Amino acid sequence: MTTAQPGRAPEAFLGAGVTRGAADRELSIYLHVPFCSVRCGYCDFNTYTAAELGEGANRSDYAGSAIAEIALAEEAMRVAGLPRRVVSTVFVGGGTPTLLPPQDLAAMLGAVADTWGLAPGVEVTTEANPDSVTAADLNELAAAGFTRVSFGMQSAVPHVLATLDRTHDPERVPQVVDWARQAGLQVSLDLIYGTPGESLADWETSLRSAVEMGPDHVSAYALVVEPGTKMGAQVRRGELPMPGDDDEADKYELAADLLARAGYDWYEISNFARAPEYRCRHNIAYWRSQDWWGIGPGAHSHIGGQRWWNVKHPRPYAALLAGGRLPVAGVEELTAEQRADEEVLLAVRLADGLAVAAEKHERLPELVAGGLLEPDAAGRGVALLTLRGRLLADTVVRALVD
Repeated sequence: MTTAQPGRAPEAFLGAGVTRGAADRELSIYLHVPFCSVRCGYCDFNTYTAAELGEGANRSDYAGSAIAEIALAEEAMRVAGLPRRVVSTVFVGGGTPTLLPPQDLAAMLGAVADTWGLAPGVEVTTEANPDSVTAADLNELAAAGFTRVSFGMQSAVPHVLATLDRTHDPERVPQVVDWARQAGLQVSLDLIYGTPGESLADWETSLRSAVEMGPDHVSAYALVVEPGTKMGAQVRRGELPMPGDDDEADKYELAADLLARAGYDWYEISNFARAPEYRCRHNIAYWRSQDWWGIGPGAHSHIGGQRWWNVKHPRPYAALLAGGRLPVAGVEELTAEQRADEEVLLAVRLADGLAVAAEKHERLPELVAGGLLEPDAAGRGVALLTLRGRLLADTVVRALVD
């Protein structure tokens, strides 16, 4: 791993190995927008409120910095000899991307399109908070080429939203879902379970509320209380009660059952779609170890077994780009063993299953006996998680990489 002075010249960045097999890999672009109106107590993402930013990190200048990084990224790919590929998926995440005006998000997407081109049927997603968009915003994004919006619903229960420091009212979510549909956008809803003080009945209320809105896609993530967050401190001081040991399993099983009965099939442990065409192709690119370039402060990238990450703060990020340097903070070259292990770690989460190397086949019967893998798939040398296996996926991964 390289941890030298931040910043890289495009012509001396990507290693020679990134070109091997590149023509067979898809290219995705992630655009990170690191701004939030309020920092949620559970969040440890690389985000900043206006009060945390000084001069040189102005929100109004951000699109220009991101577009400058896009230009340097293309130069680095070209110098490295990577074949020219159109972009298969674009994902704008954060933070709250829709705190930027729609024309700024459109300009960033336009720069991606002008630089690499967009594949036919490209998937273009933006995250949004329910209270960060209007109907006009969503229409403008759709006209600019966005195809999908992922709303951070998190919960339909007011006291759970308050614990999470979410700023929207539950009644706002159906409204923005309707606006997105009228704009012609696919809709995904993000939910979080396991919030301190959330009962099983609260979680069921959130699930049923989401299903009633008929989104194309639902993500259901277990809350992880990180030690450096406001919520982590509240839990440590005993101000918030953590759920019991079985809470996460009970809530995941409820989600899997309720969503399945509503017509949503799981395709990754935490993700459900009402038809295959509504699966998030951008996230599948991550799980399949395709190529992606992350644009923005703190964004991570992966091209052909080379991985790197950008400086975190928007101010040095912008300064490096102004000097014509990629804002890279560190680089890692993955070994063949690391790449094989990561394939297991990521691909085993998918409903398509993981084709297991022949030398690992002897591990499959014990995982079947433990109720973690589907027997028929294991007989074909494929690790396909059962419901119990989804709850204990780390156990399966450890068995297959040992």
